Amino acid sequence: MTSTTTEAHLSRGVRVCRFRLAGPGGPRVGAAVGSDRVADLTAVGIESLAVLLESTDPRRVVTALLSVAPQHPLSGVTLLAPIDRQEVWAAGVTYLRSKKARMEESDFSATAYDRVYDADRPEIFFKSVAEKVVGSGDAVGIRADATWNVPEPELALVMNSRGEWVGCAIGNDMSSRDIEGENLLYLPQAKTYDRSCAIGPWVGLETDEKVVRGWTIAISITREGQEVFAGETTIDQIKRSFTELAGWLWRSQRFPHGVLLLTGTGIVPDESFTLCAGDSIRINVSGIGVLENTVGVV
Repeated sequence: MTSTTTEAHLSRGVRVCRFRLAGPGGPRVGAAVGSDRVADLTAVGIESLAVLLESTDPRRVVTALLSVAPQHPLSGVTLLAPIDRQEVWAAGVTYLRSKKARMEESDFSATAYDRVYDADRPEIFFKSVAEKVVGSGDAVGIRADATWNVPEPELALVMNSRGEWVGCAIGNDMSSRDIEGENLLYLPQAKTYDRSCAIGPWVGLETDEKVVRGWTIAISITREGQEVFAGETTIDQIKRSFTELAGWLWRSQRFPHGVLLLTGTGIVPDESFTLCAGDSIRINVSGIGVLENTVGVV
């Protein structure tokens, strides 16, 4: 790769992934090259995504390896969820729209949501272990015992075991709003179940909050080929700084394998919309790419 090609690649942002080649062999670590190729970082010594993210400067490591790593057509690989052994946690009620929506879904819990939006301590909850995270192209789940299911498109902060913010990913924090609305204590059942969390397909190695806050998040949901819901917001609408959210997550906590923190949603369908089996969800974060999933009942 020439220096000019490398500079053009960096101007679009450094994005890394986990992928699998056809045939035998385990997951590999890759980096996006343009829009249609993946550099095979495992072939030049990067054994896992965790190893890369634990390095002192992941962007510099990737940049140095791009010129020597073999490449594969993107169409010839299977992208996996970009997560090894990290836990996934989530922050709630970080957008004003989210606060209003969660107050609307439950008269019983409305006061709690109103208070947490303005409180010093944010709402932070456990979302998923790594092995339950769904990647792009796989199916997310809606609960069989719920009647009001929605996706929640979110930015995920990717942090290493030292608590350092090393990149961003796209997340879908699936939620059963009728279960949560019935009683605030049912939040774990509304949020944490099989296939309730999708992450991927890339980790963008961008850690400048000003840059990230200039990105947009958009979602489109199609059913039988027709768009049934769409929305868009800017990440700048998140009330709390990323440093603040990460700081609360790491209080009295340790994450020896690193952690992903979903930062809340600013796009919430109203009560007339619920997901159905067979729907397709497409989430676009302007600085990272697109996370796509179908929907199934679990």
